Amino acid sequence: MGRDFSLIARRCERAVVVAYRELRTVGTADMDAFRACTTLYRIHHPEASLNEARRLVAEWIDHHVVRAEQGPTPGCDCD
Repeated sequence: MGRDFSLIARRCERAVVVAYRELRTVGTADMDAFRACTTLYRIHHPEASLNEARRLVAEWIDHHVVRAEQGPTPGCDCD
């Protein structure tokens, strides 16, 4: 885990990034972790389409995990 979690403003975004990292740490395959995080996002946002959830989760994983950036990300309007 990194210190960047406290910098992620949206609870759903933080939950997705934390879950993805933890799943990968325990050996979960990338696509299985991605699918689980998409489901997690849709629990926070049941109004979101599957495609919208996949797009946001992919953007957040790319931003926080792949590129290890800490700035703001595009996404939903929740806190």
